[in-house]
Amino acid sequence: MAYAAAHVVPRAWADNTPGQPAEIDWDATLAFRRHVYSWGLGVADAMDTAQRNMGLDATATRDLIARSSQVAQEEGGSVVVGVNTDHVDAERISLPEIIDAYKEQLHFTEDQGAGPVLMASRHLARAASSRADYLRVYAAVLQSASAPVILHWLGTAFDPVLEGYFGSSDWREASDVLLRIIAENPGKVAGVKMSLLDAAAEVSLRERLPDGVRMLTGDDYNYVGLIGGADVPDAAQPSRDPASPRQHSDALLGAFAAITTVASAAIQALDAGDPAQYLEVLGPTEELSRQVFAAPTFYYKTGIAFLSWLNGHQPAFQMVGGLHSARSLPHLSRIVELANASHALEQPELAATRWHGLLRHNEIEVPGVRA
Repeated sequence: MAYAAAHVVPRAWADNTPGQPAEIDWDATLAFRRHVYSWGLGVADAMDTAQRNMGLDATATRDLIARSSQVAQEEGGSVVVGVNTDHVDAERISLPEIIDAYKEQLHFTEDQGAGPVLMASRHLARAASSRADYLRVYAAVLQSASAPVILHWLGTAFDPVLEGYFGSSDWREASDVLLRIIAENPGKVAGVKMSLLDAAAEVSLRERLPDGVRMLTGDDYNYVGLIGGADVPDAAQPSRDPASPRQHSDALLGAFAAITTVASAAIQALDAGDPAQYLEVLGPTEELSRQVFAAPTFYYKTGIAFLSWLNGHQPAFQMVGGLHSARSLPHLSRIVELANASHALEQPELAATRWHGLLRHNEIEVPGVRA
């Protein structure tokens, strides 16, 4: 299973400033999802890559889920979407209100025909006073689900508000709570999407998951070894038990929105039983991903949109909430270098033209290139 966590494209002429309702370029946004499906990957939508809690308001989120689900049906693609409590404006709400908010989004998602990803809730992070609170909330929500869902564990590098999620800042203790949630709600969890940027933590939890529950890596730093697993020579799999039947992770990655074509080619190599080719194709992209997801990591969405623009998937380098300004030109320059080196530029000539134009706009001369 391999999902690209997709971003959203705003109307370039819209008022894309912080706090304004998102005005989405639906043609470009949905065309990108069709592009992902055309390469054999699934789409993970309305998640943090789509600027949840960083510019995508509740109305736009619901619209995105409905439209993306329809595109998945038209393309015969697999789509999962984020379920959260973020449509509630109040910063602090009670546990029963959190349960109701989760259920409202869950049932809406199910009505659209998309698979739910139960995202970490800022409301729950603020309200929970014990591990029991997490067990209570997740049990109530999972029991109302009509089909198994994916649980999302998002680390503080992506959202500092989620410090201590699942009742502890120690991933080992938090893992125990997550495993207990799964055990106490049998048949309700299809997988765990883990985004802690800690390969050792992921492998440890992966080996403890019950049968039928997948680990979907959200580790944009270490995905090559985690996905390739035992089939890949020198894979970065700290503390892996060679006797464990779980020798690889599935994928649900924001990085795959930046390297869709390369990721597809690499996974096809695994399908063909050629792990060496997989490593040759996907290995160089990890340095690119580490640059895109460099601290402060929650601004990685800027790099995703930047590469989308370079690759011709959106008409302008614009983002909801003005987030395109969140990275510097030196940062973007390094992305260009690494994308070129890892074959992630789908149309190199177009990418060069757009990048050189952006540099000239900032009064930076490009040697050998005429204005």
